[in-house]
This record gives sequence, structure tokens and C-alpha cells, in this order.
Amino acid sequence: MWEVPEQLLLFTFWGGSEMSVARFWRKIPQRYNMIGTKCETCHRHFFPPRTFCPDCRRSGRIIDHKFAGTGTVVTYTVIHTANEQFEAFTPYVLAIVKLDEGPRMTAQIVCCPDEVKIGMRVKSVFRRIATDGESGIIHYGTKFVPVE
Repeated sequence: MWEVPEQLLLFTFWGGSEMSVARFWRKIPQRYNMIGTKCETCHRHFFPPRTFCPDCRRSGRIIDHKFAGTGTVVTYTVIHTANEQFEAFTPYVLAIVKLDEGPRMTAQIVCCPDEVKIGMRVKSVFRRIATDGESGIIHYGTKFVPVE
């Protein structure tokens, strides 16, 4: 059985500190937990997160915000021809989803392409997005499914 060298299981940061690859990916909250930000001054939400509010500028107070993960399809397209990393999933739906809190994001809708409609309600799910080769790192993230 092939053993993974220990150095492949660690991610080394500039400066020399190390952490496991799995922990490195968990440290990206917006990828796994739909964490964005909210301006407490004007109540505007941002995804991906921002460090300052473009409306309030310096007077805005930015805090972390966990999105509910529900929204509406604004527009979509059906991908029939994809690069080799995604060709096994064709045809698939790529949409712009307006989250209930306001921000819009691009994401895959996991359903039959014939079922997608503009204005359709969707909810976020945690799914595999891609794999780096047959024995490479598996990337997970947010996709959406229709609300039943």
C-alpha cells in the first residue's frame, strides 16, 4: 500500500508555520459555511466578505454574518461543453442566485436542467466541486438545490 509522505499532509505558510491540509481548508469559512459580512450601520450584507462597507466607508462597522443559505435564481445557463475537470457532469446548470439577505453569487444548481426556472427558490448544500486528478485533493463547496 502506498503511504502519503508527511510533508504532503501539511500546508506550510510563508514564515514557516504549518497546519494540516484539511485544517487549512476549514479555515476558509465562506467556502464551507456561507460566512460573509454585514455592515451594522446600513445593514447591507456582503458575500464574499468585505473588510469595509462601500456605502458607509469609515463610519461603517463590519461584522461576520452567517447566511441562511436560501435564495432565488436570477438567471442561469446550461453548460453542455465543459473543460475536462467538469465534463463528466455535463449538462449542468450554472446560475446567479440572489441570497435572501441581498448578495448575489454564481453557483451550480443541482437538478435536471429542464427543472430550472428564473425565480425558482433554492437552498444551499455542501457538495464536492472538483478533484485534482484521480488521486488529488477533493474540493468541496456550496451548490444549490431546488426548495421542495
